[in-house]
Parts: sequence; C-alpha cells; structure tokens
Amino acid sequence: MTNIVQFENVGLRYGAGEETLTDVSFQLGAGSFHFLTGASGAGKTSLLKLLYLAQRPSRGVIRLFGEDTVTLPRARLPGFRRRIGVVFQDFRLVPHLSAWDNIALPLRVAGVVEADLEQPVREMLAWVGLAERAHARPATLSGGEQQRVAIARAVIARPELLVADEPTGNVDPDMAERLLHLFDSLNRLGTTIVIATHDLHLLSRVPHAQLMRLDRGRLHDPTGALRYPPKAAE
Repeated sequence: MTNIVQFENVGLRYGAGEETLTDVSFQLGAGSFHFLTGASGAGKTSLLKLLYLAQRPSRGVIRLFGEDTVTLPRARLPGFRRRIGVVFQDFRLVPHLSAWDNIALPLRVAGVVEADLEQPVREMLAWVGLAERAHARPATLSGGEQQRVAIARAVIARPELLVADEPTGNVDPDMAERLLHLFDSLNRLGTTIVIATHDLHLLSRVPHAQLMRLDRGRLHDPTGALRYPPKAAE
C-alpha cells in the first residue's frame, strides 16, 4: 500500500514553551482508516493541524502525497489543501452562505460548473438529513445541524485525505452512526481518513479502522496495530 502520509521525528512547539508534540513518527497508507485518541490536551488537534497544513512543525519531516511539505513553496499549498477535506471542531461555516452554498463551496473552488452542482449537493444534503434546511444560514441551524453541514462540505469533493476533529460530538447516536457509515463509504472509495475522537465506543463501528493514541504529545502504537477494544490497562 502506498503511503499517503509520513511523519518522521516530528516535533511541534508553540512559542518558547514545552513541545506539544514530541518525536512523532508514523505512516498512513492510501485508503486506510484511523481513529486518533488521547486525553484532552494530548495534542490531537495539533497533530490534525499538521496533517491539513494549517501548522508547520518545529522540527522533523512531514510528507503528504509523496512530497515534503516542510520545504514545499507556499504557492503550492492551496493545491495541496484542495486534496484534503477537513471537518473542524468549531465547524467554520461561511456565515453569509446557506447550507447549500457552504456544501457546494469546495466544488466551486475546484471549478465545477453550476449545472453539475445540483445532484451532488442535493445528495449530500439528503444523506446528512438536511434536505429541508438547504437554504438556511448557519446562524439559524442548531449545533448538530451545523456539524452535519461541515461534514458534507468536507466530503463532497471526495478528498484523497479526510481529517476530522470530533465529527460526531454534536449529533445524536443515530446520526453519529449514519455519519460514520458515510466516512466508511468514502474510505472504501479510496480516501484515507483520520478521525480524532474521545469516544472509544465509535471504534467498534468501523472494525477495520486502526487506532493511534497520543499521550502527552507522544504517539503510542504508531503502527496502528492496536484495534478495538483497547487493552484493559488503558
């Protein structure tokens, strides 16, 4: 399996404080599915930021799609980011756009003509249970509805890499199950998926997923061999 992500002895430090991430090394194969777990403050969000190129490491090497992102010219970053779908914990929807237009945004940025937007956007709205809320703006949506719009926006362009920070944290168990099925379906089409979560019960819903665990900035079991259920000592 070709590696789509490779971290080599990566460290991340904000300012003059202690390292948030220390000597993180791992590889993610193309088409693999991973859950990233760890206690609050373990560094999960920081690791995700490195994956979707919102942050550069303080040291070490990060390769995405076979290229070193640390030395990648800034002019090439937008093209790389279009290959990555991101579900942010705080949603980051465009406030003046409707749910429909927020979901359509990645396709428009990619140059898809308006006539070809109708079907995929309508299908995504139906899948996340928001067909009747297509023209609602974010301020009129509940937290769970905003989360579903954010997920639909992240997956509509079928990214090569999908990074999600607590994507089921604001929805009920039934919708969480449905969204995990969406992620699993996308994964089976070839997308590499990394989901940060504190809910270990989710891990049993995707039995082929691999587990990555952060503890105080260090990655444990970087091979991903540990699967659900976790060891009793944990």
